Amino acid sequence: MTISKQELQINEEIRDKEILVIDADGTKLGVLSAKEAQQMAYDKDLDLVKIAPQATPPVCRIMDYGKYCFEQQKREKEARKNQKTVAIKEIRMFSTIDTHDFETKVNQATKFLEGGDKLKVSVRFRKRAIAHPQLGEELLERFKEAVSAVGTVDKPAKMEGRSIVMFVAPKAAK
Repeated sequence: MTISKQELQINEEIRDKEILVIDADGTKLGVLSAKEAQQMAYDKDLDLVKIAPQATPPVCRIMDYGKYCFEQQKREKEARKNQKTVAIKEIRMFSTIDTHDFETKVNQATKFLEGGDKLKVSVRFRKRAIAHPQLGEELLERFKEAVSAVGTVDKPAKMEGRSIVMFVAPKAAK
């Protein structure tokens, strides 16, 4: 089981001859041998942690490593909690949709866009309706006007197989 993702060297793992030591309160103690710094950390019941191995001399800090790892995990958890995931919702219609059904789809789309989700609006063509793609384009144009208050077209209408697809993104909150 790993405690930290960025594998830091602690205590006996530090093999450098000379290191720059920083105390627990942030004061520089100067360049010391690894054994001296290790002894100082043991005297204070703390750990010696190499925080900048690429520096010359490497920088080590005297700190409570367990507490440090716990705080790192807490910060990562907080960052994940505040992260917003944008889902792509799909609205499917047919080229021969009725007015009430169209209004229902618009209401659903408005709800999705207000929730911060992106929309994929597709108009499918059945059988011989594929001969009239302008009907689908007109339908998407009507849909775009209907949701213009809460969303903007991200990708314009494009024919994909037997359907026309358009992407709508929510308007930025002001």
